[in-house]
Amino acid sequence: MSKPTLDRIHLLFEHRYQLDPNKEFLFTPTRNYTFSEINTLVNQLEKELLDQKVIPGDRILIIAENCPEHIALILACSRVGAWSCGVNARMSGGEISTYLKMADPRLIYFTTGVSAAAKEHANQYQIQASVLDALSLSLSNTPGLPAEPNLIDQIAAIIFTSGTTGASKGVLVSHLGLTHFGRVSAESRDLGPNDKSYAYLPMTHIFGLGTVLMASLYAGASLILRTQFDPADAYEALANGGLTTLQGPSAMYTRLLDYWENLSKGKEKPSHPNLRYVYMGASALDYSIKLRVEQFFGFPLNHGYGLSEYAGAVSVTKNHVWRKDTSSGYLVEGGEVIIVDSDGNDLPKGERGELWIRGIGLMPGYFRDPEETQKVMRPNGWLATGDIAYFDEDGALFVVGRLKEMIIRSGFNVYPAEVETILNSYPGVLQSAVVGKKEADGNETIIAFVQLNSDHSLDQDALRKFMKDNLAPYKLPAQIIEKDKFPLTFSGKIIKRELLESVS
Repeated sequence: MSKPTLDRIHLLFEHRYQLDPNKEFLFTPTRNYTFSEINTLVNQLEKELLDQKVIPGDRILIIAENCPEHIALILACSRVGAWSCGVNARMSGGEISTYLKMADPRLIYFTTGVSAAAKEHANQYQIQASVLDALSLSLSNTPGLPAEPNLIDQIAAIIFTSGTTGASKGVLVSHLGLTHFGRVSAESRDLGPNDKSYAYLPMTHIFGLGTVLMASLYAGASLILRTQFDPADAYEALANGGLTTLQGPSAMYTRLLDYWENLSKGKEKPSHPNLRYVYMGASALDYSIKLRVEQFFGFPLNHGYGLSEYAGAVSVTKNHVWRKDTSSGYLVEGGEVIIVDSDGNDLPKGERGELWIRGIGLMPGYFRDPEETQKVMRPNGWLATGDIAYFDEDGALFVVGRLKEMIIRSGFNVYPAEVETILNSYPGVLQSAVVGKKEADGNETIIAFVQLNSDHSLDQDALRKFMKDNLAPYKLPAQIIEKDKFPLTFSGKIIKRELLESVS
């Protein structure tokens, strides 16, 4: 008997629903939902979209925080051929307006039943009741122009980039890329129907949509679904909720471990009896944080490299394998990677250059933005990521920084990640960020920002001595600035642009 073709994101869900309709799929703070109950929500929303004259290629803007209705809406959009365009409800009104213009949607939905932020945004629009009580609906006042005909059947969603270094863009994410990544992500974690994942990462971001939701649908796993991260809630899910896999950015792990270490002072270490897999993504892997996580949980911290423009990860570390480095692992099925010099020529293993990717998950471009698309696309279907990387002799990928973030100091290249690794290894430093500030002569001043653990204070002289012992002179920051907290995207990335602006 041949396997069913699961090449649309709603087909992943329908396959699992047909196999086991009464299996509990979503665990929320108020109630649990079976696949059958979610299917009922999808059916209702599918009818509502059709009643609203939604056709394939129409964009549906969703101002959301995680909830069952948001997941059902993503799947209903897939059924009718519309493109879901998720925006985190905690963004500002100005940002929402920008995404509205970019998406040019037919309809706007708000997850008002679970999100005060979504409700506040909805108050700025002419809203009407949705068929589901947890949602509100508004007819868009944008033209809602048709999508490009050759893309209508390909695209599942538009993911808006975080804009940490510049203006946000709308990434066209394909059904093929998401369903493929759902499979390879699930297989890399040995994910199955008995697994439960902690799903606080926004489904409006590729990490939440691909790594968490699509992988779980492919495997038939369950999700402990949350609107935002709360370390106390995560602790409870690990200790008593049957949580088996945990994924998130470094900021999640630092908050989690700080909470638990403070909670368990003088007590037995908090338990996680069912946990078997931890993964850090969405940001560079810092070695000191990696060690801290591994020491706490007692097994390897997995890592991978991915981006919105590729619908998920292009490389991932091997499960259950301990590594004493910060590698992003090995290429996954369907993806290709080369490392090139400034002229686009291949570099041998061990040499650093720009990382180019292509493969099944690659976007066809940014929505209605051919100029930005042209900036990143290269001949023969390659995408220039802007990341600096190299392969070791074993074929493992190492990502060491961003071309845009690389600092030129005294004629030398300084990669912020190298400096941040040293800063983060200093006792009491919770996290750090390093930026370069342009000087009049074309040189750059290195500025470091640090956030300390609550029970530490900054000793500038001691920290500078530590850095001098561990870094070349041209890599040493001219300034070290303490911050109570860092500006973060909703996926946990530090917004370095805002840090740099604070000292301009």
